[in-house]
Amino acid sequence: MAESVTLGAGGSPSAARRARRSRRNVRYNRREALTGLLFISPWIVGFLIFTAGAMVWSLFIAFSDYNLATGQMRPVGTRNFENLVEDPRVATSLANTLFYAVMLVPLEIVFALTLAMLLSKLGRGSGVFRTIYYLPKMTPAVATAAVFFLLLNGNTGAINQGLGVLGIDGPQWLVDPDWVKPSIVLMSLWAVSGTMVIFLAALKNVPRELYEVSSIDGAGPVRQFLWITLPMISPALFFNVIVLSIAAFQTFDQAYLLFWRDQNNAAPEASLFYAVYLFQQAFRQFNFGFASAMAWLMFVIIMVVTVIQVRVGNRLVFYEGQR
Repeated sequence: MAESVTLGAGGSPSAARRARRSRRNVRYNRREALTGLLFISPWIVGFLIFTAGAMVWSLFIAFSDYNLATGQMRPVGTRNFENLVEDPRVATSLANTLFYAVMLVPLEIVFALTLAMLLSKLGRGSGVFRTIYYLPKMTPAVATAAVFFLLLNGNTGAINQGLGVLGIDGPQWLVDPDWVKPSIVLMSLWAVSGTMVIFLAALKNVPRELYEVSSIDGAGPVRQFLWITLPMISPALFFNVIVLSIAAFQTFDQAYLLFWRDQNNAAPEASLFYAVYLFQQAFRQFNFGFASAMAWLMFVIIMVVTVIQVRVGNRLVFYEGQR
């Protein structure tokens, strides 16, 4: 009689056991999820307060005239965004930043990939060279700017002195508007090792068998690079392009430390980057509403550029699971 009741309620003893096991698994998974959320709760709280909360607050400020000293906020509608169009220095800084990004990202990709391929060919001493190449990434930005300020001096800098030995008259890197942004690019390439490490990890994951088979078929180094290396590391390449593009649009410390740290000196307009002008508006002019509008304009620009890159990248990037 008991067995018939059990069968009538659950169908069979085995079905009842499976149901109890399923309920235990659900409770275990729920406890595991809660434990995971508890461990990452400091990050969640920090993100909600210092990132998401700050973004929402800056959006309110962008539509107001905000006084930091008194904490008073007076709504002004879309006037701050209208001033973005009327202020010529916004267009200048945005053009400088865009030019810098277009120049830096391809150069850093090529330079980092070249270094990664050279390091991947090394054997026993590769660890020493990896450490040496990564040291510039750990150098503080202020120290790097001080070194490059001396290197790029048009009259006594080591770079122009080296070019003079070769019979080349070096430019005025820090004065000539045509060479200001290339000088900042040179300083940025000093820390190329972060991108190099990602490429090096991707190169290590390329199956050696592909190169061996292609060598048997008569493929040379160039064809192997174009048809094996690039497709296999394309996810890392795609990732680096997106990350470097976002970082280039937000560049601040290189331009500021080389040209704008001294308020008494007249820095060339070619060094006025978007983040530098935003900083000036916020913390020198105390025009926080206008600075917040600038920040949201840059957010929209980065989002649009990233979406375009993702759309293009999805057609070009090869993943191992694809056929």
